Amino acid sequence: MEIRQIRYFTRVVELGSMGKAARDLGVVTSALSQQISRLESELATRLLQRSATGVVPTDAGLAFFQQAQLALRHLDEASRAAQQARLSGHVSVGMAPTTASVLALPLLKAMQRRYPDVRFHLVEALSGHLAAMLAARQIDLAVIFNTRSSHRWSVMPLLDERLFLVAAQGFAGFPEPYGVLLSDITQVPLAMPTHVHGLRSLLATATGQRDLSLSVVLEVDSLAVVMDAVRAGLAATIQPGAALARFPAGTFQLAQITDPGLVRRNQLVSLSDDDLSPAALATRVVLRQVARDLVQEGLWLGATVHES
Repeated sequence: MEIRQIRYFTRVVELGSMGKAARDLGVVTSALSQQISRLESELATRLLQRSATGVVPTDAGLAFFQQAQLALRHLDEASRAAQQARLSGHVSVGMAPTTASVLALPLLKAMQRRYPDVRFHLVEALSGHLAAMLAARQIDLAVIFNTRSSHRWSVMPLLDERLFLVAAQGFAGFPEPYGVLLSDITQVPLAMPTHVHGLRSLLATATGQRDLSLSVVLEVDSLAVVMDAVRAGLAATIQPGAALARFPAGTFQLAQITDPGLVRRNQLVSLSDDDLSPAALATRVVLRQVARDLVQEGLWLGATVHES
């Protein structure tokens, strides 16, 4: 049972409407309904009675609501007590450009809200460069991909991202948007980063295993320039959904690549716990929760939380 689920449930009961509660909480109705269903499943009882005019609590739901309100008040008091002894210090966090597109701003907001006295330093760089910075102790933690390292690091699986073929609207030769295999797109001209980029290495491994070759016509180690080239119709690209976070819906057409096992694994990697400051340890917890919230609220396209 998550605190968020309890807060969601109490707000639904207070407003008597799933839609009103979703708007008030800033989430989509489907995500709110899913969290309530999970809460009911965990408690093995129906908490809400749904109707055409709204929702009302069942007898079990009313009993849970009364206790939930009390528990939330206690949590708020605990939060206020913690804020009276604010955490301070410095933390440096690294992200790849695609990850930063979707995660950076929500993380900055969460850190400012929870730990306003912590000096936060964000580094945007290629995944391989971030690993080198970790090894040199230039940053405290980073989100990097498919890492295998002998360094004394703490590694937490964070989430998996599906990949998409992305092109400008009307791009010639774009396949059906319902899902494609790598073997379907070998002739599509692509703009991609070079092999120093983790995404390109992932695709090289996948195509090598399938005895395929992609048609890379532009090599650019800049996400912004790659996406500009794609938007201009010079080529298509293969990217995770996070690469589209800064563009209005409908800017591109996309098709999910459905080859089994072809995912980009995001790992939250940090110096060992003994080497992390209290500020860095707290930031690691916040980062993980923010990422999970983005996925569960449908704001991280193609991503699934890694549960292991």
